[in-house]
Amino acid sequence: MSATATDASAADLGRIAREIRFKLVEMSHAASTPHLGSAMSCVDILVAAYWRVLRLDTNKPADPARDRFILSKGHAASALYATLAKRGFFPASLLDTFAQHKSPLAEQPAPNCAPGVELATGSLGHGLPVGIGMAIAARIQHQDYRVFVCMSDGECNEGSVWEAAMFAPAQRLDRLCVIVDYNKWQATGRSNEIMHLPSLVEKWRAFGWSACEVDGHDIAALADAMRRTPDSSGKPVAIVAHTVKGKGVSFMEDDNNWHYRIPKPDEVAAARKELGLV
Repeated sequence: MSATATDASAADLGRIAREIRFKLVEMSHAASTPHLGSAMSCVDILVAAYWRVLRLDTNKPADPARDRFILSKGHAASALYATLAKRGFFPASLLDTFAQHKSPLAEQPAPNCAPGVELATGSLGHGLPVGIGMAIAARIQHQDYRVFVCMSDGECNEGSVWEAAMFAPAQRLDRLCVIVDYNKWQATGRSNEIMHLPSLVEKWRAFGWSACEVDGHDIAALADAMRRTPDSSGKPVAIVAHTVKGKGVSFMEDDNNWHYRIPKPDEVAAARKELGLV
């Protein structure tokens, strides 16, 4: 098992994140698909994971010893696809088929749709329970791989999340890590107004997790927090990553219209300029 490359500089990773964000804008425009803001908010989480944390071999995506990464917020699948392509799991040209008829890259991921995609996650609230199953399987099989699950804050409305959150500490699944993409929005409004989510990190601690808060756009801080898995306390790890929906493009940032809107040609050009890719 080869480790994730660690020779990319902070500047390199920043550019990779900007390139992925612009690709997401292009994909949304070309395929006329929504959920762009949700995809933009989790890019730095994905870059930190795939370039700094995960132990993997892009030539052997099904290696039994690999770390697992589940993007439980399946509506942001474009961000996972673009990250996997950038990391070398499959040709970047496949992204041009996103959400097209018979493309393996569906708007929300299907099982085994592309190398590196671990789980179909169109229905929210399933990623963590399945991640727990993977972590238990590792223990039974005497494997030392880790399991990382990225969830949305809106997904934390699901009861299945909190059932799983009670179960994991009871089983001392210290090789399990949750990253909550806390962008403060969900489909119909502010997350904290629809459900009482403030003090989210305290909620995870109360359920028995080793929990912390980080800037969800600080790749180095995200990587450091993820590397705490396994945690010396024997607890699973929860990271509440404070993010901005639509991050990287000023006219998309913190605007929930981009949960639904499709960028127009002039907005694609403006996004390219803002992301410094002209």
